Amino acid sequence: MKTYTFDAVKDELIGEIGTPERDLFEYELQMDLVGRAIKQTRKERNLTQEELGKLIGVQKAQISRLENKTSNVTMDTLLRVFTALEARVKLQVELPNVNVSVG
Repeated sequence: MKTYTFDAVKDELIGEIGTPERDLFEYELQMDLVGRAIKQTRKERNLTQEELGKLIGVQKAQISRLENKTSNVTMDTLLRVFTALEARVKLQVELPNVNVSVG
């Protein structure tokens, strides 16, 4: 029986790194993980979606969409959510010939 690495399976089924299909897959995966982390932390802090929304000035529906990755979210909203949840945020941006870290 032949075995395959997870990376090889992703390359075959989704597309290789750098293709639009793979970039979209990786983005959606990251947003799903962020949403799950926000939901888990919110629950650990015994906050409802409505309470978290009030803390940062958005409606409950926006918190729900963020947790369920059903809409685009601004960096400002994400940072306000992380601040309200007392999260430590590190941001790293890599561009050709430029490396920026904030955090």
